[in-house]
Amino acid sequence: MPLNAFAGTDHSDPVTPLPAGSLWYGAPATRWFEALPIGNGRLGGMVYGGTDVDRIQLSESTAWSGAPSETDVSESGREQLATIRALLFAGEHAKAQELSAKHLLGHPTSFGTNLPLPEVRIEHLATGPVQDYRRNLGLDDGIARSSFTRSDVTYATEVLASHPARVVAYRVTASTPRSLSLQVDVGKAVFPLMRRTVEGDLVLSGRAVETLHSNGRDGVDLTIRIRLLSDGGTQDTDDDTLRLDGADAATLLVAVGTSWRGGTPDTDAAAALDAAARQGWSHLRAAHVADVSALMGRAALDLGRTDPALRALPTDERRDLLARGGEDPELLALYFQYGRYLTVAGSRHDSPLPLALQGLWNDGLASSASWTNDFHLDMNTQQNYWAAEPTGLPECQEPLLRLVENLRRSGRDTASRLYGARGWVAHTVTNAWGYTAPGRGMGWGLNVTGGAWIALQHWERWEYGQDTDFLRERAYPVLKEAAEFFLDYLVPEPEHGWLVTGPSDSPENWYLAPSGAECSVSMGPTADRVFVEAVFRVCEQASQRLDVDAVFRERVAEARRRLAPFRIGRQGQLQEWLHDFEEAVPSHRHTSHLMALYPERQISPRTTPELAGAARVTIDRREAAPGWEQTEWAEANFIAYYARLLDGDTALHHVRSLVADASEANLLSFSRGGVAGAAQNIYSFDGNAGGTAGIAEMLLQSDGAEIELLPALPTAWPHGHVRGLRARGGIHVDITWSGGRLQRATLRAAAPRQVRVRYRDNSLELSLLPGQSCEVTPDH
Repeated sequence: MPLNAFAGTDHSDPVTPLPAGSLWYGAPATRWFEALPIGNGRLGGMVYGGTDVDRIQLSESTAWSGAPSETDVSESGREQLATIRALLFAGEHAKAQELSAKHLLGHPTSFGTNLPLPEVRIEHLATGPVQDYRRNLGLDDGIARSSFTRSDVTYATEVLASHPARVVAYRVTASTPRSLSLQVDVGKAVFPLMRRTVEGDLVLSGRAVETLHSNGRDGVDLTIRIRLLSDGGTQDTDDDTLRLDGADAATLLVAVGTSWRGGTPDTDAAAALDAAARQGWSHLRAAHVADVSALMGRAALDLGRTDPALRALPTDERRDLLARGGEDPELLALYFQYGRYLTVAGSRHDSPLPLALQGLWNDGLASSASWTNDFHLDMNTQQNYWAAEPTGLPECQEPLLRLVENLRRSGRDTASRLYGARGWVAHTVTNAWGYTAPGRGMGWGLNVTGGAWIALQHWERWEYGQDTDFLRERAYPVLKEAAEFFLDYLVPEPEHGWLVTGPSDSPENWYLAPSGAECSVSMGPTADRVFVEAVFRVCEQASQRLDVDAVFRERVAEARRRLAPFRIGRQGQLQEWLHDFEEAVPSHRHTSHLMALYPERQISPRTTPELAGAARVTIDRREAAPGWEQTEWAEANFIAYYARLLDGDTALHHVRSLVADASEANLLSFSRGGVAGAAQNIYSFDGNAGGTAGIAEMLLQSDGAEIELLPALPTAWPHGHVRGLRARGGIHVDITWSGGRLQRATLRAAAPRQVRVRYRDNSLELSLLPGQSCEVTPDH
């Protein structure tokens, strides 16, 4: 099926925009996994939509316990490093494990965690039976709404988290004048808060402290300030309650300030409220809608029509029917947009911190577990941002990029003190304070390529945006210093002379040593090879592009040539370790060595078919193992893996599993209770963003030289359209298909680009010019 191309004038919106959609429900939320998320990139809320008492559970990205520390790195690790390596090369794995636990693990004294904030409670004082209840969350405008009738009066609420105004705003109206009476208070907090009223505002102040992950003393100072504005009626206050009687409507404003990075909590919260109050509700709402819709409107997805009777059901019922085998393409398209919405709500260009394990919305479960609600660098934080570039939200990556740039600074000390190396390193977890030492536990704490992995997000930004200034000033310095660390850290494996890392974990997994001992550290785990190769490769490319550091480039190229190859084990699987060890936990959720397949392209069915087959065997064996640890992010991984394996039907199976089996009534993804020490299902942001990225990968793939259209289109999506996907090279792509076949694709570039476009087995070389669109169609 040869391809044809036709150039024309670029019309900025060639297709009628599709709405992103909404989640809706026929009853108030009674638990956290039924509430609806709002956020402005720093301040978030879970909105319950209650009729007697409405609740907004607050969270704030810098509400962290803990503090910076200079004593996290083991002082004995550097002198023991050579001994541990020698033991591993000699096959003395158990002894190496013991020494690693004693000398290499980190010693965090006040690591901390993001902590949940209390609920704002709005008690509606009207009485009588409730009728005609409905609540929803609009993804196009980021407003959570509820409405109901009581005693012939219709009450309607709109709740939003304004990025322009830096507040959460709650607006409630009554259809009959002087019918609105309510009182506002704040629920119990997990850390001490002093409550008072100041100039009519309810003010709560304290310090974010806890004793599980820090010392009970360190944390940010924090102020929550709440103001009630009314249209008519009378107001009064006491130390912990705001009251309103007989109003037509009311607006509640909530602001939070913290001392993170020099903030002044009381002043910042008061200033935000004052500015928002001066705007008034109408202007505040309009600015918020314009802000959110500008980002959400960049991409749209149509996967076909859902049966009208099914479409008319509430979102939670549709999800339940999907779990029982129903077909609901519109729900899957909604899930795609929901991942984008959560990215917009949780991470903006000026957000002080990136999306944590729980994004912006803290349910209190991760922060009170052994995990902490921090930044996991061995999968979760990376997956949080996989959707940002390909679905048109590049600026949402900014807080992550700044975090990595800060890790570069603190990671130099860890590289020098623990490994005697130049450059910078970070391991499995980090926090708001720049932690880069190994974690405190064996089996997960010694992931030496966590920093390198997250640094590759800088390269993603460059590949999609093609901003040479960004490459020169931000991406290349971060990546170069990461490469410098590995130039010093890698050592030759004695049998073949391959350069390998170690002692290091394959993230969170364990193997059986020949002695039968369960061990986690080894020399040359495959995941490390993936990320070292990637950092070396992109440093070569960046150095050449910028025409700098020729000697360094040659050193990197030589080291890259000497890296250990991928190896296929006796079961036909891609080996997770340099040697073909038995897995101690065959059902383990982590498959970090398959990052070679996605997001990397070191393995591909077209370029390395044998390795691609081995990767598939690895996936099959994990899923088939008794007790398979199905998690939300593992399902998202599998969507992307199968998209790269060009298997759309199996990718769709995992899309459905993610939505039906690993996402809750409010479609937030969760980590399953009973896995990784979780006592119950715990919200994790990564599945939502990873699912969105995986769906995008099913429809469009790119590597900077080639763009592939509909590479993994499942048979269950015979007709559809996607607008606003982005390909590497700064190219925007719209695609329409029918009968399971491409109808047309429209490509637009902001700068001149040469690119090859592929559809199935046919390809076409294109020259794209700014201001023009190029339409590609198959030659039927």
